Amino acid sequence: VRQRLLESAINIFTPRGYTAATVREIVEAAGVPKPVLYYYFGNKEGIYLEIMKESLAQFSALLKEAEAWVGSAGDRIRRLCGVCYQLAHENLKVVRLIHSIFYGPSQGAPPCLAPEALRDLFHGALLGLVREGTRAGEFARHNEEAMAHALGGAFGTAIELEMAAPERAIGGEGL
Repeated sequence: VRQRLLESAINIFTPRGYTAATVREIVEAAGVPKPVLYYYFGNKEGIYLEIMKESLAQFSALLKEAEAWVGSAGDRIRRLCGVCYQLAHENLKVVRLIHSIFYGPSQGAPPCLAPEALRDLFHGALLGLVREGTRAGEFARHNEEAMAHALGGAFGTAIELEMAAPERAIGGEGL
């Protein structure tokens, strides 16, 4: 029931925005009475914050796992981007919701650090791998911060194509 509520909220928040979505719509889509949503999440803000919290936790766990990967920095960057792309592809509605909040007007959504934290965690992981590759002589010595931003930009473009123009998406392998 809890998962159905989360999925229903995502399906309603994503196209309509946080403010336009109602508790009534969420519970109807989940097929449960209002008190069930209140039991699990307290209110509409609670379910929204739980979506953000779960997304951040899932992404953080993936990055923690990636710290143990072996191989060259370049191989690990490619693997990290591929795995993150797959995660985003599997959770495209949540990615759309996060993008709409992060890049658009707040839509009245409660303040939440998840979108910024996701960006910063990914950038930090890329930067660490770029620095490692530079120290090992795998990459030429350049502005490591700019290199990490360029990698993140390529990743972001691939995700945006997946969301906005799936017919032109390059997929994880193209990335």
